[in-house]
Amino acid sequence: MKLKPAHCLIYAACFALMGNVNAADFIKPTPWSSLVTNDIQRFLPSDEVRTLLAGEDEFISLYRQSMAASQRGIVLIIPDWQHVPTNNAGINFLRKQLNEIGYATLAMTMPDIDWHPADITMPEPTENSETESTTQNDQQADSAPPDQTQQAPHFVTGEPNISEAVLDDYKLKLIARFNALYNSAMDEGGNIIVVAQGASAGLLIEHYASFPNNELNAFISLGSYLPNSIRNQHLNATLSTISPPLLDIFYSEGNPDTLQSVKDRKRWVRKHAKYDYRQRELFGVPSEPEQHERLLKEIDGFLRRLF
Repeated sequence: MKLKPAHCLIYAACFALMGNVNAADFIKPTPWSSLVTNDIQRFLPSDEVRTLLAGEDEFISLYRQSMAASQRGIVLIIPDWQHVPTNNAGINFLRKQLNEIGYATLAMTMPDIDWHPADITMPEPTENSETESTTQNDQQADSAPPDQTQQAPHFVTGEPNISEAVLDDYKLKLIARFNALYNSAMDEGGNIIVVAQGASAGLLIEHYASFPNNELNAFISLGSYLPNSIRNQHLNATLSTISPPLLDIFYSEGNPDTLQSVKDRKRWVRKHAKYDYRQRELFGVPSEPEQHERLLKEIDGFLRRLF
C-alpha cells in the first residue's frame, strides 16, 4: 500500500512522540514526609508548628503549651511509622487534651522508610487463608506500579515480615529525630514523658534498653510491636529492662502482634522485677472516642502515681 506524503508525515510524528515517551526518565513520587509537612503547614496554626534539625534532616514538630495553672511536665508524642501526629488512633486527642491537665506536648512527624521489594516477605498462608491470599496477591500484582522501590506500601500489621535492614535504617532516622525533640523539650523544664505508638514505640523501647544518656521520667507505650517476627519476640523481654517507668497499653481489637505478646511481657516483667511496669487493656478499637477518654484517664492516673 502506497501512503500519501501527508500520511507519512503523521506516522513519522507519531513514532517520534512514542520515542520521546519511551526515553523519558521515571519521575519519583513525592516523599511521604514532604506531603505530611506540606499538609501540616497548610492546615494547622502556625504557632503550633516548629521546625527542628536532626543532623541534616529538617523535620516538623507540633508544640502546644500547658493550659493548667502549673505545668507538670512535657510529653513527647511519637506516632507509629507512616502515621501523622494528628492521627485518630488516640495521638491527636492526647496532643490536645494533655494540655488541659498540666502538660505541654511536642509531637513529631515521622521519617520516610526506605522500601525495597526484597525487604518484605509474606508468612506462610494457613489452610483457611491460602485461597484468599492468592486472590489478593493476584489483584495487587495487576495494579502494582512499575517501580516499587520508592513506593511505601501501607500494610496490615501481622501480614508482611519487614527485614531487619529496613528496621535498623528507620531506627537510625527515628532516634536522630527523637534526640532533637528531646533536646528541644529540655528547655521546658520539669518531667519529660514519652508517649509512643506502634512500631515507633517498639524501636524506642529497644533504644532505651541500651541505656542512652537522655533520661525519661516515664514511658507510655501504645500497642508497641515490631513488624519482624524475631525482633518482636525479643521485644517482650527487652521492655522489662528499660529504666523509665513503663505503662504498656494495648487494645482488645488492636494489633495482633501486640495481643499475642501481652502474657509473655508479664512473665518477663516478673523475672526482671520491674515493679514500675503497668499493663492496661482498652476495649474496642483505637479510633473510638470512648477509648480516647479512657486512654487519657489511664495515662493521667499512671503519671499521678509517679509524681
